[in-house]
Amino acid sequence: MAVEAAAPLYYEPLLLLGGAVIAAPLFARIGLGTILGYLAAGIAIGPVLLLISDGKELLHVAELGVVFLLFIIGLELKPARLWAMRRSIFGMGLIQVSVTGVALAMIAMLLTDLSYGAAFVIGFGLALSSTAFSVQTLESQGSLNSRYGQTAFSILLFQDLAIAPLLALIPLLSPGAEGADAISLERFGIALASVLGLVLAGRYLLNPLFRVIANTGAKEVMIAAALLVVLGAAALMEVAGLSMALGAFIAGVLLAESSFRHELEANIEPFRGILLGLFFMAIGLSLDLGMVIDNWLTILIAVPILMLVKAVVLYLISRAFSCQHNDALRVAALLPQGGEFGFVLFTAAASAFIFPQAMASLLIAIVTVSMALTPLSVRIGEMLVRNEPDEEMDEDFEGAGAGVMMIGFSRFGQMVSQVLLSGGTDVTIIDHSADRVRAAARFGFRIYFGDGRRKEVLEAAGIRHAKIVAVCTNGAASTDQIVNLIRAEFPHVRLFVRSYDRAHTLSLRERDVEYELRETVESALIFGGKTLQALGTSEEIASEIVEDVRRRDEERLAIQAVKGIYAGNDKMRVRPVTPEPLVKPKRESQRLDHDSEQSA
Repeated sequence: MAVEAAAPLYYEPLLLLGGAVIAAPLFARIGLGTILGYLAAGIAIGPVLLLISDGKELLHVAELGVVFLLFIIGLELKPARLWAMRRSIFGMGLIQVSVTGVALAMIAMLLTDLSYGAAFVIGFGLALSSTAFSVQTLESQGSLNSRYGQTAFSILLFQDLAIAPLLALIPLLSPGAEGADAISLERFGIALASVLGLVLAGRYLLNPLFRVIANTGAKEVMIAAALLVVLGAAALMEVAGLSMALGAFIAGVLLAESSFRHELEANIEPFRGILLGLFFMAIGLSLDLGMVIDNWLTILIAVPILMLVKAVVLYLISRAFSCQHNDALRVAALLPQGGEFGFVLFTAAASAFIFPQAMASLLIAIVTVSMALTPLSVRIGEMLVRNEPDEEMDEDFEGAGAGVMMIGFSRFGQMVSQVLLSGGTDVTIIDHSADRVRAAARFGFRIYFGDGRRKEVLEAAGIRHAKIVAVCTNGAASTDQIVNLIRAEFPHVRLFVRSYDRAHTLSLRERDVEYELRETVESALIFGGKTLQALGTSEEIASEIVEDVRRRDEERLAIQAVKGIYAGNDKMRVRPVTPEPLVKPKRESQRLDHDSEQSA
């Protein structure tokens, strides 16, 4: 009986967790991304199998994932950096919302018989993009701090600001909007007062609050305080008619310079991850499949038009604000979908009788389908990105042809060159980064611009006269391309190669590389030895221990070369050696040997 009574309480959470655990890794494994996995799980659990029917109610709770996401982003953006982005936020963002909104409103009027007010709400509602989808995509790509990532985020931030005046205009556009001017003016005043109040509280109250709580040493209270700040700021903005996510973002920015920033981020991150996944699942749960089926032709036409118009406007605006072609293309491919704030705007417009509830449901379905297509649009954008060099420079190899050719002049190559040059060895250095070549030339290095993956570059740089080729490039893929090319075209060249990891080391040895070195192994051994010395181990014993680790590592590599990457585990230490190190200083070892001989 107890199990039956408790089943309804845990039924929906178990379904959602099970769907997330199955779908997200599966979609990530096949290259479609976790976001689409969450969406698919929500659609399967809700509209398809009808296991959960209250998707829209769940969506209100799941929106907290977006709130926490914007808070964490705010923690990374100090006010000075945010001020530096003002041109992108209030320039690009304003133009994008205005131009896209007008364009989509005109298309809505051409294709339907809606009123000017209804077309305005539709156009500007669809002009907003999804902060959750876009920022999560940028984070998964590691591109949030890239140039195009910052451009996209600036546009999204203005869109979050734009939701307030758009909602304030709803009463003005409603049929028979008597007193709407007063309502809008009142809303504007409340919104302005709320933002000012939040800024003042963040500047003068939050840091002292966290300092007092931190002094108590109660970690759970610190977590509770972090949640209180985020949800309190979000609730304040919602009461003022603004975006909850905007309130959390402002709170994050105000705490960006706080000494508690990292602890706050660590406390919020688990909630952010779970709730954001729940948000994407709730989007799938709330999809009205009946509406999609009944209006499939309308949606089939409307979604591509929406995404194409937004992509074109985004690309042109990005180019107008001096973005490179590839960055503009990525921004256009990232932000062409409708956004979650459109749900709020369309629902409010239907409640104000600007258009029927059926139209609001259709618009929400269009936005949801466009969200689901976002991973596809991002992938198409990456396919269209030009493989053009980041910079141009003449390939001039006059004077090249030393006994050692070095390919790649990053930090690893720079240190290797110091050893070779200090030993009186001339080196021909080539690198494919024009910026790196210019920077090295300013220090007096003789370095040549060229791509070591091209046969003609290697020949022009004098590989046929080189005694040794030192491949010091970053990354296993580019290193492998160079090694394969040299092995195929110049088989007698002696290859010394910088390796990425153990697997890369083994693959290089299979190709008869004369010498390879994992890029971090020696520095890690030295670091470990110095740490032992700091803990009280003598320098002699620490050196012997390091040498023992180096020897066992080499023995393990030899075993792995024959039996596979998972062999030779007995050569590793997974627990502290007790009661004392297994190696002894050479002097002590020699003394013990001598004593044993004497006793014999």
